[in-house]
Amino acid sequence: MNGNMRNRNSGYDRRHILRGLAGGVAATSAMTLFGPSVHAAKPIKIGYVSPKSGPLAAFAEADDFVLGEFRKSVKDGLRLGSQTYQIEVVTKDSQSNPNRAAEVAKELITRDNVSLILVGATPETNNPVATQCELEQIPCISSLAPWQTNFIGRQANPADPKSWKPFDYTFHYFWGLEDVIGVFTGMWSQVATNKSVGALFPNDADGNAWGDTTIGFPPVLAKQGFKLTDPGRFQNLTDDFSSQISAFRSADAEVVTGVVIPPDFTTFWNQSRQKGFRPKVVSVAKALLFPTTVQALGKSGNNISTEVWWTPSHPYKSSLSGVSAADLAKGYEQASGKQWTQPIGFVHSLFEVAVDAMKRSNDPTDSAALAKAIGATKLDTVVGPVVFGSDKVPPFAARNIAKTPLVGGQWRLTGDKYNMVITENKQAPQIPLGGDMQALS
Repeated sequence: MNGNMRNRNSGYDRRHILRGLAGGVAATSAMTLFGPSVHAAKPIKIGYVSPKSGPLAAFAEADDFVLGEFRKSVKDGLRLGSQTYQIEVVTKDSQSNPNRAAEVAKELITRDNVSLILVGATPETNNPVATQCELEQIPCISSLAPWQTNFIGRQANPADPKSWKPFDYTFHYFWGLEDVIGVFTGMWSQVATNKSVGALFPNDADGNAWGDTTIGFPPVLAKQGFKLTDPGRFQNLTDDFSSQISAFRSADAEVVTGVVIPPDFTTFWNQSRQKGFRPKVVSVAKALLFPTTVQALGKSGNNISTEVWWTPSHPYKSSLSGVSAADLAKGYEQASGKQWTQPIGFVHSLFEVAVDAMKRSNDPTDSAALAKAIGATKLDTVVGPVVFGSDKVPPFAARNIAKTPLVGGQWRLTGDKYNMVITENKQAPQIPLGGDMQALS
């Protein structure tokens, strides 16, 4: 046995010893409080990482609501077989920083002694956490990022498909680049354009994947007769999009697409309007998910479009509580006074998948057993079915990846409020349309 393996196993055994000690302390405390006739619950710690601060904070806006509802649902413990486990959720803020995400994942594993880590909100949050979990042999469930950015992006050599290997402890579910390309082009086909497309692809995991000449937008758009103008990668939080706007105007781009963080799209769009650049269609991922981003654009945001992962009109319900998508969104709006956001459903679903896997594992504190149970998940959730090992995913990734449905929609201004209207559902007809695609005014 080599030194690395000895070290990794030593850490693994140490964590289990610490968990055992923690369980003993909890049991002693319970006996003291409730007397010997009460069976003490065995504790399970779940780590949750999200960008509560920084430029990606919109993804975590509803975390407090979702986590609060989950904690209520497990306040009396979770009955698994003959055991009742107390559930504790330990949260960490990635601060929208990949290095910080890796640091807090390490803290959760080595200091907080969690049995499982859940994470969502872009590759910059997911990938460092998942990588740390795989290294430390702790199960991890992630979402809210195209599956290619997770599975391919974390390979030792992402450019060499022959070298790609499955992971043992980390699992991811969401849609893929193939789905968002299909949704976007489906929306564009409903509007008469010259098929000239300007691309906003930043220098991050999402931008590099979307702009990749093999797995990204370029080959598919070329095949469908679109002309793509890609001015090159830019850094997140840039304050000047003059070069991109100039390139798009030179190409007479009537369509703009991309995957940018919320503050960057606001900057780009305001500068585009100032310079007189007015495309007929704008379909941008990530930034346009949130009503607050569109609201900040004023009337110029009307009919801007984006991918749609989840809405109150999705025909699904929670496996944990039975609550419908509509009622989950309504609950958030009533509790917060804010408009629903797409991550609500997916953050909720992370805990659905976690609880389902714990119920099916022989011992949810056994990392290998829990990872095996996660990999066997076939669960109907509030965001749709989550099934690992499905033929909907390429064979090389099926062990670790499950796909969820995707549609497309436009933000429509009604009075002083923007509402999402589903305009494209060919890939997921079970999700109802709300109207036809309209050109920007």
